[in-house]
Amino acid sequence: MGITYHSEQGLFHLQTPNTSYMIQLLPSGVPVHAFWGRKIAEAPQKGLLDFQERASFSPNPYPEDRSISFDTLPQEFPAYGTSDFRHPAYQVQLEDGSTITELVCVDHKIVQGKPKLDGMPSTYVENVKEAHTLVLELKDEKSGLRVVLSYTVFSEHDAIVRSAKLVNTGGSTLKLLRALSASVDFKHDRFHFLQLSGAWARERDLVRRPLVPGMQSIESRRGSSSHQQNPFIALAAPNADEDQGEVYGFSLVYSGSFIAQAEVDQFRTTRVSIGINPFDFQWNLEEGESFQTPELVMVFSSAGLGEMSRTYHRLYRTRLCRGVHRDQTRPVLVNNWEATYFDFNAEKIESIAKVGKELGIELFVLDDGWFGYRDSDNSSLGDWKVDKRKLPGGLADLAMRVNSLNMEFGLWFEPEMVSPDSDLYRAHPDWCLHVPGQRRTEARQQLILDLSREDVCDYLIESVSAVLRTAPITYVKWDMNRNMTEIGSALLPPERQRETAHRYILGLYRVLEEITSAFPHILFESCSGGGGRFDPGMLHYMPQTWTSDNTDAVSRLRIQYGTSMVYPVSTMGAHVSAIPNHQVHRMTSLQTRGDVAMSGNFGYELDLTQMTDEEKTEVKRQVQQYKDIRHLVQFGDFYRLRSPFEGNDTAWMMIAEDRSEAFAAYFRVLAEPNAPLDWLRFKGLDPTAKYCLAETGSIYGGDQLMYAGLPIPRLNGDYQSCVWRFTRMIG
Repeated sequence: MGITYHSEQGLFHLQTPNTSYMIQLLPSGVPVHAFWGRKIAEAPQKGLLDFQERASFSPNPYPEDRSISFDTLPQEFPAYGTSDFRHPAYQVQLEDGSTITELVCVDHKIVQGKPKLDGMPSTYVENVKEAHTLVLELKDEKSGLRVVLSYTVFSEHDAIVRSAKLVNTGGSTLKLLRALSASVDFKHDRFHFLQLSGAWARERDLVRRPLVPGMQSIESRRGSSSHQQNPFIALAAPNADEDQGEVYGFSLVYSGSFIAQAEVDQFRTTRVSIGINPFDFQWNLEEGESFQTPELVMVFSSAGLGEMSRTYHRLYRTRLCRGVHRDQTRPVLVNNWEATYFDFNAEKIESIAKVGKELGIELFVLDDGWFGYRDSDNSSLGDWKVDKRKLPGGLADLAMRVNSLNMEFGLWFEPEMVSPDSDLYRAHPDWCLHVPGQRRTEARQQLILDLSREDVCDYLIESVSAVLRTAPITYVKWDMNRNMTEIGSALLPPERQRETAHRYILGLYRVLEEITSAFPHILFESCSGGGGRFDPGMLHYMPQTWTSDNTDAVSRLRIQYGTSMVYPVSTMGAHVSAIPNHQVHRMTSLQTRGDVAMSGNFGYELDLTQMTDEEKTEVKRQVQQYKDIRHLVQFGDFYRLRSPFEGNDTAWMMIAEDRSEAFAAYFRVLAEPNAPLDWLRFKGLDPTAKYCLAETGSIYGGDQLMYAGLPIPRLNGDYQSCVWRFTRMIG
């Protein structure tokens, strides 16, 4: 494993435990993509590339060699304008107005470990022996543009991590018009394109379609990764399913506007490119300055979607998420939002917490409405001062009441926003994103603070930190409830206005880095109207995300299943809420709501004081059950058994890394009259071991559980569920 350079061939061979990635340098110095797929033990001497003369409409940049055209060449970081007519990875406008550049490799180095990305979230290593990194230095002599391509391979993860840094070493300003993180060329188009799409309250539906000639793409132009599209795509062989077939995954570590696309050209080859959305983007690169693209995490699986997902899960859980909470089990919580909305006082909050304590809940989270004069969503964002009408003793008093119950205390914030009706906005109306002379479009009666400004970031860091210092707060829910409009900054000159959106994201990352570092004991959960910013960039700072504002158990089957395609279960917030559900008004049983929510970071979002004794008994059972299995949910391997996108039922399971125990859950949406008998086959177990089913004490072989399965119990009515817990027998 690692990285080897075969100088006689000009071939770089990058190896993970089970995959190979190869780059070849042409005699001209152009780096071309030679191979990515199942591991090849030794670098081939020939056969990876085939150079042939094509029609005259694929021009030849080197007259002496008509077998080479950039229009047909699989390249590592392609440009436009010198015979390649496909989408480029980058585009730079020079001082003379032209956009023609031609990068060639002038140097390379192979280093142990993984260098950090300045100001950007990324995967990491804790020991340099965990990874190797190839650095290719490319340069365009005319413009002075230097591009540093980084490729990292891990010793224990089948992932390859890429990024690019563009540096101006010339004597004049360069305008970056396009700066993607990576481009990968495939030899054919026999793939399906997978994406995670949706909307608020129905995030990350799994969408799959065959590639066709032309461009297929997803993007966000909203200033955030968005509810509508997630910064992840995959190319899958037509026969690929959960357990078989080749799959190539692409996951962008970024929280702003992005693009991910696959272009099928005239020769039915496929180019995948992904990175910051070039729409409404431009970056002025002065002499000596550099621009760092976000990191792209690429995963190849020869064993279907399931293995691709588990590779992402292990990497993101252990080498993207950080902090003391990365390796700690997460507490069971109760959040007051759907119980009270804005209408509460200290006594009401304490009463919910008291019942929560009786039921075994460990953390109380105070949601929106505790600051300023926040009786609805029309005021006070930005004024992070306690509303003494509701909490006369302040947060310290309320936290003390909760702590006296031997429960932890958490708090909701929405720091990136400002209400027009707020002291902050009246004092600093220029602190929001806006364009002079244009309307300031509101959403949810709020505007967005301009985090491209250092003074605004400083204010956020200090104001949030001041609140966190006033009380023993151990959990923060960080919300963001709208997308960008009128994207402009009062401090940037005209020629830099199109830098605002990306500078905002850089400012956000700086704020998150400073606050989370200053309060390492706090468990931070990100949120954006639920899952509107569920992306790897946010997970670098906050190890879990509120998966969706939709807490309906049936809706959550699709949402959580789709999310699991790339994100580990340990990153998903999942709560039991009241019925009729507040988003879709569906009635589901407390058991089913609990079983769905247990497949994530478990909690409740309802008024516990209004529950019947029977309901409290069930909640107490659920809380204890989750405590018994949360090490599997949060640290185990996740297997999808049945898909809500393919039928009437859903099933999944979590299994310990050593296969010693497992927890599986089955959900059926609609009842069927006189339904056929059905068996559920499990996955990931040790076929040579015996397992005890906790619910009955029955003993089964791991091979029987996986190859024959167990009968699904008879379930009466709609929206039903059942679970199994297995423990491996010793001896």
